[in-house]
Amino acid sequence: MPRIKEVFDRLKSAGAKAVDKAMSRDREDKESPEQELQELVKSKLGVTKFVLVSNREPYVHFYSGDRVESFRYASGLTIALDSIAQATKGLWVAHGSGDADFDVVDSRNCVRVPPDDPSYTLKRISLTKSQENGYYYGFSNQVLWPLCHVAFVRPKFDAKNWEIYQQVNRLFAEAVVQEVGQENALIFVQDYHLALCTKFIKELNPNSITVLFWHIPWPNPEIFRICPWKTEILEGLLSNDILGFHLRYHAENFLKTVALEMEAKIDYEKLAVIRADKKCLVRSYPISVDFQRIDSQARLKETSQRANEIRKRYRLREEMIIGLGVDRIDYTKGIPERLMALERFFEIYPEYQKKVVFIQIGVPSRAQLEAYQETIDLIENMIQRINWKYSDSHWSPIIYVKEHQDFKAIVPFYKLADFCVVSSLHDGMNLVAKEYVASQVEGDGVLILSQFTGSARELEQALLINPYDTETFAHTIKKAVEMQAEEKRARLQRLREIVSEHTIYHWAKEITTDLARIKQGMQSETSTG
Repeated sequence: MPRIKEVFDRLKSAGAKAVDKAMSRDREDKESPEQELQELVKSKLGVTKFVLVSNREPYVHFYSGDRVESFRYASGLTIALDSIAQATKGLWVAHGSGDADFDVVDSRNCVRVPPDDPSYTLKRISLTKSQENGYYYGFSNQVLWPLCHVAFVRPKFDAKNWEIYQQVNRLFAEAVVQEVGQENALIFVQDYHLALCTKFIKELNPNSITVLFWHIPWPNPEIFRICPWKTEILEGLLSNDILGFHLRYHAENFLKTVALEMEAKIDYEKLAVIRADKKCLVRSYPISVDFQRIDSQARLKETSQRANEIRKRYRLREEMIIGLGVDRIDYTKGIPERLMALERFFEIYPEYQKKVVFIQIGVPSRAQLEAYQETIDLIENMIQRINWKYSDSHWSPIIYVKEHQDFKAIVPFYKLADFCVVSSLHDGMNLVAKEYVASQVEGDGVLILSQFTGSARELEQALLINPYDTETFAHTIKKAVEMQAEEKRARLQRLREIVSEHTIYHWAKEITTDLARIKQGMQSETSTG
């Protein structure tokens, strides 16, 4: 009987490999996702310019001694949008933050990227320290960020920061129009830093088609109404042809806010707002990642070699169970809650001491702000205390990697990790969860995911947790550690199917299709007029 089962398993494995090869050949015969998106933009929209606008730039140039080097930000959103920019060969306008950024640009502050294989133009905006403090650290991250996240940090309303926020949004708009002129450009603006940008763009170039994607949650109306400049922000957002959110729940919250604060006609069935004959469609588009690119990166021999180097660097024995957290250090990410759960796990399950190690990659963020510095200090103190409590000369329960990481450097960590923890207290989506799933090419990793992330609406096969419930969180870590191989593979296979079917290109195609409908409507109105 055992021999029959062995033969059956071998045949089953061979069949699976044959299917994989067939799918691989099928993919090779088709256009790449990048090519498909590029053709879709051209055929549906017919625009001569595709423009991305964001606060953060995708590539940074910096000095290393007397040499100029570059790196790509490791944030999931930046990686995702970079895929779109490369596919459309367009223009990206962003704040230049690297110390060598403006030494590599041309007279228009433009540089071709990616550095190793240029395919689109990055236009950098130079901000003074005063502008950066008022617009980014001040208004964006001390008003809009805490206002939209249920993380119990009080917003700080400052009129001067509001003035600078308006000023910088206008700078971004002017930089865009400097490049596109009066062309019928498609302008894709990213996030809460630039809530007013498209309003100013429309004033300078009425021919533009604009979409703004709000990547963070939108709160309920009672929370948002405390903002002194709520009307101006809503007017800025409603100047878009499309306003996008990750979840329908956030889109509905926005419509309720408009209904409470403004005179407008709201079509709840079609999710649209009409003011002074101007229509803004309010849509939900769950963002994702470039699955194929991450999957391919994880399969490289070089990635496996780097994973082995990480194991050696941190003295991780082969039999050790490795957990992973990858976060920008922020009070919304639930890192202290994660550490409390890990501490409780080692306390109630002492048999896993010296057998489980957790690697926390923490990318420093907004340390100039008091709430962020407090979070950084809290995390470091907690890690020191937990390690002092449990570690010995051969093992520490938590390894803290506190530095910026290029995305290619993070994929080996993803591949190495037996389980990954995403414990956000409130998150619009969280792409780390999807990046981990895409990197798990061996098919045996476990994802522990906060129910308060947008990702939890899609990734139901993850182990969902309430990060505030320390006891259950600790038990869930045990469940991940002890999960049988068959269950691991079944859960991860379904997660990988979801992420591979709904990629960043699927997200972009949905938005492009809706924009095409808007363009057709505009053309019909012009011809009948």
